Amino acid sequence: MPLKRLTTPAIKTEAAALWQLAWPMLIGQLATVGMAVADVAMAGHASAEDLAAVSLGASVWSIIIVTLMGVMMSVNPTVAHHVGAEEHHLIPHVVRQALWKALGVGVVALLAAQASALIFDVMQLDPAVRDMAKAFVQVTSFALPAFACYRVLYGYSASLNETKPMMVIALLALGINILLNWLLIYGKFGLPRLGGVGCAWATLVCVWFNLLALLWWMKRSPVYRQTWPFTRYEAPHGPEIRKLLHIGLPIGVTYFAESSAFGLIALLVAEFGAAEVAAHQIALNFSSLVFMVPLSLSVALITRIGHALGEGDPAAARFRAWVGVGVSLAFAMVSATFIALFNHQIAAAYTSDAAVAATAAHLLIFAALFQLSDATQVSTSSAIRGYKVTRPPMVIHMAAFWGFSLPLGCILGLAPDWLPWRQEPMAAQGFWISLVVGLTVAALGLTWFLDRLSRRRLMRHAP
Repeated sequence: MPLKRLTTPAIKTEAAALWQLAWPMLIGQLATVGMAVADVAMAGHASAEDLAAVSLGASVWSIIIVTLMGVMMSVNPTVAHHVGAEEHHLIPHVVRQALWKALGVGVVALLAAQASALIFDVMQLDPAVRDMAKAFVQVTSFALPAFACYRVLYGYSASLNETKPMMVIALLALGINILLNWLLIYGKFGLPRLGGVGCAWATLVCVWFNLLALLWWMKRSPVYRQTWPFTRYEAPHGPEIRKLLHIGLPIGVTYFAESSAFGLIALLVAEFGAAEVAAHQIALNFSSLVFMVPLSLSVALITRIGHALGEGDPAAARFRAWVGVGVSLAFAMVSATFIALFNHQIAAAYTSDAAVAATAAHLLIFAALFQLSDATQVSTSSAIRGYKVTRPPMVIHMAAFWGFSLPLGCILGLAPDWLPWRQEPMAAQGFWISLVVGLTVAALGLTWFLDRLSRRRLMRHAP
């Protein structure tokens, strides 16, 4: 890499460019996670059973939705590379085929969600909690096709450096979600009191609102006219869809590996009671809220690296990758300190149950511990995706979360009888210790691979 790229002014300029692209997405992501925060907080003030049901239902829903988001992310680097190469005429075709892919994958996700709701029938749960959790997943499943299409348009817009529409729409959706939660959870103005299921109906409405609102915005904005994908009808094109799936499926598997490691904890600790599940969900919910900063930076990083590679400048791509990782780590140090200092206050804001709050505050300490490794793994994996390389991150994530984290979590958290030593189950705490281990393994592996990949691309273009 040319030495001049390592100067402080160059780093500041790149960090500013990355932040300019990321901050609207950050606000939009915070608003989206704010919907989940509102669901948990408002259900928690309805009853402990409602909170437990929403926690269990949201655990299944989040695994499916995050996996789906990963599969649809193939549009981001593809469009970004075309923008960098000034091949704007190719973008409408990519977006149209990505939407066909979204419809197919969204329907598959809907059926998978309906089937996954049956898992609650074999769990030892209070009947009221079980029925409510099943209903939550079944209702929200009908949002999945709309969500898949929305993520295509999201990636298309972000790759054009247009991120403010998603911010505005997400903020509006947050307001709608809170209003609908209030009306449906507590049964206001003569509406039926649905409890936790009211959160599911609110989520369904908001996802469809996001899709329709983004379409309306794009139709009216002149920024999209040169690459507008709806100028004509185009039938599904197998080779293009397969190309998008080739990029997107490994990202989906990667996201599934990580989200399942977090989401399955609620199901695995359900035998320890509703309080343990609720405490885990509170800690996970706040961790997800903080995670939106490095996540937004990482999505912006895909665009920045894709543009550089499309322009044929691998030195700029490598430079942008490491600046992005550095910015994510700087935020992680701040967030780790904040969580460690205010863990009890954070937990108390979610619930009035003293036992749940105490357990959640303890779990938040582990969330503080994995901030650095979490920020590192999400930024490095996204930087690698900017190169249109998706399979190695998938392998690293699968090894970290399914090879290390979940097995260790089951040993520490559940203490199964087949262990050769006697051990008391640590419940949710054991799983959170394993998350620290899994995220650290992922961060180390992905950092090594990003350095290796970016150096190879640089050497390939060396004189």
